[in-house]
Amino acid sequence: MNSVEIVSWILGPLLAIMTLLFIFRIVLTWYPQVELSRFPFNLIALPTEPFLTPSRKIVPPLGGVDITPIIWVGIFSLLREILLGQQGILAMMTHVS
Repeated sequence: MNSVEIVSWILGPLLAIMTLLFIFRIVLTWYPQVELSRFPFNLIALPTEPFLTPSRKIVPPLGGVDITPIIWVGIFSLLREILLGQQGILAMMTHVS
C-alpha cells in the first residue's frame, strides 16, 4: 500500500463524516431551541463550528436562515469528488502507480 492509497483511505471517510455532520447541522437549524453545547448536539457542533464561524462573516443569513452549512456540504462533496471520485486526483494517481 503506497502513500497515495493511505491518504485516500484516511481522506475518504474524513470527508464523508464532515459532510454528514454538516447535514446534521442543517437539520439542527430547523430546531432553534436545541442547545448545541449539550450532549449529543455538541458532537455535531464542535467539529463544524470552526468552519461555520468565519463563513458566517462572509455569507449573511438569507431571510433569517443560515445557509453556511449548506455551502459547506457542497464544498466537502466537491472536494471528495475532485480528490477521490472515479476521475479524482488521488484515484488517478493510484491507477498510474
